Amino acid sequence: MTATPPPAALPLAGVRVLDLSRVLAGPWCTQTLADLGADVVKIERPAGADGRGGDDTRGWGPPFLKDRDGAETHEAAYFLGANRNKRSITVDISTSAGQALIRRIAAQSDVFVENYKVGDMARYGLDAERLLAEHPRLVYCSITGFGQTGPYRERAGYDYAVQGMGGLMSVTGPSRAEIADDAPGGGPQKVGVAVADLFTGMYACTAILAALRHRDLTGQGQAIDMALLDTQVAMLANLGANYLVTGNAPQRAGNAHQNIVPYQVFEVADGHLILAVGNDQQYVKFCEVAGRPELAADARFVRNADRVRHRAVLVPLLAAAMKTRTRAAWLEALEAAKVPAGPINDLTDVFADPQVVARGMTTAMPHPLTDDLRLVSSPIKLSATPVQYRRPPPLLGEHTDELLRELGLDADEIAALRRDRVV
Repeated sequence: MTATPPPAALPLAGVRVLDLSRVLAGPWCTQTLADLGADVVKIERPAGADGRGGDDTRGWGPPFLKDRDGAETHEAAYFLGANRNKRSITVDISTSAGQALIRRIAAQSDVFVENYKVGDMARYGLDAERLLAEHPRLVYCSITGFGQTGPYRERAGYDYAVQGMGGLMSVTGPSRAEIADDAPGGGPQKVGVAVADLFTGMYACTAILAALRHRDLTGQGQAIDMALLDTQVAMLANLGANYLVTGNAPQRAGNAHQNIVPYQVFEVADGHLILAVGNDQQYVKFCEVAGRPELAADARFVRNADRVRHRAVLVPLLAAAMKTRTRAAWLEALEAAKVPAGPINDLTDVFADPQVVARGMTTAMPHPLTDDLRLVSSPIKLSATPVQYRRPPPLLGEHTDELLRELGLDADEIAALRRDRVV
């Protein structure tokens, strides 16, 4: 009989991450590292007299998790979505004893992640210069709104403001041709999720992995300076390139694409769908499905560049054709012709979609307060070392004693720290 092989080690097994980040950009980064096997130790504020403390997002609800009896807890869904596979320890970072504890954990860590305002870590004796001098192999990642340099370095940075400052809101929302800026629903719009935070978290994760690779090759750690505004500017992608090539600032295009036509939402007989024609061959096929082959032969519309230049003429013709069939009829015909198209789903539709289900994009985890915690899964699919969901999002300070014992503290020392409200 062939023996069952042991489970493969996770790619970041043996890597310890000391996480002093809160809210979203930092926790999104460290959750990804944790999903890949890192031991993430999350430092949180001890609870105050009102019983509240820790990461701000623990209280960012409703919705809140319900316990086994159906009662609402203090664990917000927002926090649960970005903090699985971590251990939580409460430490009062404003005290010298708390700072000493954090330095002791740092001495056992490979990565240090923080998103305090510029200068705060230096006041606590936990800045990159000091910790890298003490631990040259450490990878130290700072995540701020505007970075460690520049005239805005001391400002607090928030996703919403950065979406505005970084240009994203100027290209998001209905075009002026669709609706006036001063009309209800008009004007610039933010994206429906905090994309500046999320992208910064993912860029930070990539930077940390690169720095760990460098450390493993050279023995040398380094400091990483991540900024929400930098990331927001970088993620403008083709629109940023459009501006730099032409000097013309792109404007809002609603649900249309700045560089591709037809690539937008169309109204159909019973609702709306997305038509995403990505090349000239797909456009010819679409015109055949739509019963308008002459629109593929028209010199104004043959190439994508022609269609972009004559968008104002072409789109109304296509819009009239799209209204003649139902969404289901269009989707069936377009899929058969290999023309990209899709519905506009709400989240009920999303999590019931057979493809989403087949890809395992929800995960059930046991939790100290409930047997029915479902979270969105990691999208990372690795063939040899797949992501594992080892720990549910921690309760505030759930692992404090465990981690203190790992530092070598005995019961009396731990009791003294609690008495002095250090932890």
